[in-house]
Amino acid sequence: MFSKQNLLATLAGFLVTFLLGYLIWGFATADFYAEHSLADVSKDPMNIGLIALANLIAAFALSTIYGAYAHGAPSAGSGFKFGMWIGVFTGFGLGLLWFATTEIMDMTGTIVEGIINIFFYGVVGAVIGLVYQKTTPKAA
Repeated sequence: MFSKQNLLATLAGFLVTFLLGYLIWGFATADFYAEHSLADVSKDPMNIGLIALANLIAAFALSTIYGAYAHGAPSAGSGFKFGMWIGVFTGFGLGLLWFATTEIMDMTGTIVEGIINIFFYGVVGAVIGLVYQKTTPKAA
C-alpha cells in the first residue's frame, strides 16, 4: 500500500486532481454551474487546505485501487479506462442520486457534471496508470 509506485502515483494523481479540478470547476465551468445551481451552498472563501487534503486522499485511494486492478500491466490506457469507470460511478451514479434527493443542481447541470467526471477521472486514471507503468520494475 505504501510502495514507491503507489506513493509516486498518489503524488501525480494529487497534482492532477488539484490543478485540473481548479481549471475545470473553479474556472472553465464556473459560469455554467452558476446558471444550473438551484441553491447556492458554496463556501466563500473555500477551505483550500481541506480541498487539497481531500484530493490527496482521493488520489491515494484511486492509486491504491488501480494498483490492485492493473494486474501487472499498468498503462495510461488502462488507467484512463479505470478512471472513466470511477467517473461513471461518481458523475452519474452518485450525481443522479444527489439529483433525486437534493435541490442543488438541475438535470442539465447533473448530466454535464457526469460527463465532466468521466473525462476528469479518466485523465487522473491515465496519469496514475502512466506512473505505475514507468515505475514498474523491469523483469530480469
